[in-house]
Amino acid sequence: MPRKKPFSNKQKKKQLQVKREKKRGETGSSHSSRNASVERGPGRDRQSDTSDSETTDIRRINHQPGTRDGRYDPNRFRLHYEKESKEEVEKRKKIAMEKILKPVAEKQLEIDMTQIYPEEKGLDFPRRPSWHYNMRREELLRKEEKSFLEYLEALNSKNPPGTLSHFEHNLETWRQLWRVMEMSDVILLIVDIRHTVLHFPPALYHYITGELKKYIILVLNKVDLCPAPLVLAWKHYLTKQFPHLHCVCFTSHPGQSYRTLLQKKRMRKKAGWNQAGGPFHIMRACQEITAGRVDLSSWEKKIQRDAVAVGTEGDQADDGSESVLMEHHSDVAMEMNSPTQELYKDGVLTLGCIGFPNVGKSSVLNSLVGRKVVSVSRTPGHTKYFQTYYLTPTVKLCDCPGLVFPSQVDKQLQILAGIYPVSQLQEPYSSVGYLCERTNFLSVLRLTHPDHSPGTPQDPKTQDWTAWDVCEAWAERRGYKTAKAARNDVYRAANGLLRLAIDGRLCLCLRPPGYAQSKDEWESHPDLAEIIALQGRKEEEDECVDREDDEGESSSELEEDNDRNADDDEDADGDDEDDTVKADRKGLTLNMFSVLGENECE
Repeated sequence: MPRKKPFSNKQKKKQLQVKREKKRGETGSSHSSRNASVERGPGRDRQSDTSDSETTDIRRINHQPGTRDGRYDPNRFRLHYEKESKEEVEKRKKIAMEKILKPVAEKQLEIDMTQIYPEEKGLDFPRRPSWHYNMRREELLRKEEKSFLEYLEALNSKNPPGTLSHFEHNLETWRQLWRVMEMSDVILLIVDIRHTVLHFPPALYHYITGELKKYIILVLNKVDLCPAPLVLAWKHYLTKQFPHLHCVCFTSHPGQSYRTLLQKKRMRKKAGWNQAGGPFHIMRACQEITAGRVDLSSWEKKIQRDAVAVGTEGDQADDGSESVLMEHHSDVAMEMNSPTQELYKDGVLTLGCIGFPNVGKSSVLNSLVGRKVVSVSRTPGHTKYFQTYYLTPTVKLCDCPGLVFPSQVDKQLQILAGIYPVSQLQEPYSSVGYLCERTNFLSVLRLTHPDHSPGTPQDPKTQDWTAWDVCEAWAERRGYKTAKAARNDVYRAANGLLRLAIDGRLCLCLRPPGYAQSKDEWESHPDLAEIIALQGRKEEEDECVDREDDEGESSSELEEDNDRNADDDEDADGDDEDDTVKADRKGLTLNMFSVLGENECE
């Protein structure tokens, strides 16, 4: 037997590093800066940066292990984003460490559609090339790939490097969008009400209503995270800008205070998916569109049964009393689907659910069905394959993986909107600074400045804060330390703060143009009561996101004692809307717009 060669710890470390790179689907070697210390000058070297750095042109995100039965490839629709240069990442990190945070004016929270999707920049999306039934499958795939490459070249020719935000480079995901739009009679475009203009590309609207001659229903999801006057303002703004649009408000958790949202597993058992607010409005919009050509009475009866189930025994559908037929579509069946199919074929209405990652598509689908048929997660790109679900014998739902359209939005805002997995960010600190400049983070987080001397009085509002200071102070409060040197783990703290923003516990809501001037008008609008009823809150409890309140401070004090133990029990499924942990508050009902949840998830 040959003698074994010595294997050093350094070689073992390199071997594990290469193994991780292969698992993430990266090409080439990369140097990991995990647990690498970052110097900040004298007396400021006690913290540590634990981010990862990579060296590939296209970054493939959110790798998943393969299935045992091999029915589908879970990485087929994984997110593909153009990778930023190492110099750009380091530049933003340096700015985050040096730039003093200053609150922005309310006017800067108002964003027009043309600021994100300027018409002259050609921010379209790739179209499926023409085809016919005599084409072979391989020929069609090659034609689609050639068309996609031409689209990327044309897009880059009109937009200089660095001007475009993250957008999807995975052709397989775009193919799913093509198939869903062709198969569907009505498109459900689901957006997060907090970042409406970011999630609503005008090119998609004009293509569906113009070229496909189909109807589109815009589902303003997560309205429980937004003040009712702002929801109403966005609804009127969008219907005015796009006259053929049907706007519907939706929430999977109406009337849920943060005391309930923190107890996610228990909430699912008591209330279930059929408690959502908005399925009835979607059904009414479909009735108006179909105009009697499809019998939707069975859908209306199902919604009524679900409403009765909420008041009696909760989610009865989970007990198998009402089954849902699910279909997997093969590639051949989807690729050869005709775009000119007749509407409402065989008397069945097909609804296609499309949207950006992390807007709550799977939660909307589960709420429409009345039970959990799709797993949900905060991680973008969680939906891995195309499926259809028969809601009733005459209504069919199609679920499509989320994808990001090209735009010129700030990349920091994209990260706060949840289009990028927080755990795989190379530089999260600039996004934390973007968030802090637009929220009352000091009154909510109750931080102590890193330069503060113990035993001396302090006023955080009079001290200068950088994004790095905020992350370091949050790491100190949460007890996040690096494994070896026991320094404050600012990378983990930054990720935690971004998860708070994605979950809606540090809520940043964009506003339509002119909202500040007409705010009083929206607060007294006659339709406001309907939005408040949908949210499930009393009118006197409706508060703005940016209110100068003392309740946030007092609520945070109530949570201080349990702050460090909230990371121990995390839901296995996750949730793109409220992936939080169990917590026992024993009778406390907390303000959802000013309170900080206990677990920002690791």
